Amino acid sequence: MRLGGRIAAAIEILTDTATRRRPVADALKDWGLAHRFAGSGDRAAIGNIVYDVLRRRRSYGWRMGNDSPRALVFAALMDSENLDAEAMLAALEGDRFAPEMPSAADLQRFAASDITQAPAAVRADLPDWLAKAFETSLGEDWIAEAEAMSARPPLDMRVNSQLSTRDQVIEALSPFNAVPAALAPQGLRIAPIVGGGRHPNVQAEGAFQKGWFEIQDEGSQIAAALVGARPGEQVLDFCAGAGGKSLALAAGMEGQGMVHAYDADKQRLAPIYERVKRAEASNITVHGPREDLFELDAAMDRVVVDAPCTGTGTWRRRPDAKWRLSASAVDKRAAEQDTALDAAARFVKPGGTLAYITCSLLRAENADRIEAFLQRHRDFSAGDSPAAWAEAMPDAPKSYRAETVGWGTALTLTPRLTGTDGFFFAKLVRQ
Repeated sequence: MRLGGRIAAAIEILTDTATRRRPVADALKDWGLAHRFAGSGDRAAIGNIVYDVLRRRRSYGWRMGNDSPRALVFAALMDSENLDAEAMLAALEGDRFAPEMPSAADLQRFAASDITQAPAAVRADLPDWLAKAFETSLGEDWIAEAEAMSARPPLDMRVNSQLSTRDQVIEALSPFNAVPAALAPQGLRIAPIVGGGRHPNVQAEGAFQKGWFEIQDEGSQIAAALVGARPGEQVLDFCAGAGGKSLALAAGMEGQGMVHAYDADKQRLAPIYERVKRAEASNITVHGPREDLFELDAAMDRVVVDAPCTGTGTWRRRPDAKWRLSASAVDKRAAEQDTALDAAARFVKPGGTLAYITCSLLRAENADRIEAFLQRHRDFSAGDSPAAWAEAMPDAPKSYRAETVGWGTALTLTPRLTGTDGFFFAKLVRQ
């Protein structure tokens, strides 16, 4: 496909998502099935355009003076490829599939615009109602923090230290320029996509099939390391989902002790069985939603609640989610988080710890939930999360946001400060 066809496809997909309010991944998949002549390179390039638009929808619309899908697609291309109107016109000359370009006035406005003069929510590429929540959650740097959420993300992996080493995996992935992650001890990173490129399908590599590594954002790896699970301990991953943190915990425990992986949703839990088998993680026991966990009551050294959340910290990867999020959804998630924390607390033994993790940047889902929990559970106190960071990664810089919660300190990781997806971590200790 030539550039004009890719532009037309991106406009069609964005129109579909806006009209039907559906996840962009579904719209991209359906478009691909209906246009089988498009090769994998074409689909990747179209997807990049669509995701770039969704990451910066408000700022592009403001700069263009027009927020139609057509205007936004041209804005994204000119921005990502550093093209002016003349260069864009030249690139599309003779392309019969190219849609009509935006007006000369729109293009001139885009070229001359100064985004620093835009309203705060526009600069942050957020819905108006979320701007105050981000300011409350992230302080005076909230606009810069939100702007960093609009960049393309890298591809991160965690080396399975039970089966391989970081050097071995780097060698196995040498065609893809994987490098050690900046912070996570077993992390690897492939740089963000440039232009119309795509990340390699590393899951097709032999090293992945042999269980040498898992795909996992560096922030998620750090959160698992902050739990501080030690060899020989009993650990409950109460919201295990597909098992990414369970696998990281098990490897960090050097195969000694036991990680009990549980989730109330069997669909979310389903992928863990194959992942455990591939990683040869013999110290993971999976518990289905119908199982009674009474034998684990007050017996766990550490309990991890990777709570269901709005996923605001993952918007680099799922930018369409921020335009579908509602205030009622935040309230619903907060109630679910309270329920999960209350249910998990019973499993922590005296002197044990409860780790609360979300991939959200909203205070309503993070510090507020910890403070509410401490009011309900007087036998718990907030711990020192920066100390957990220093113990888990003694050589790593303190690239996080720290805030007082109760009498302790919680951490927030962000794309701007940590170079990862957004994560919140708090440590609670049972008296």
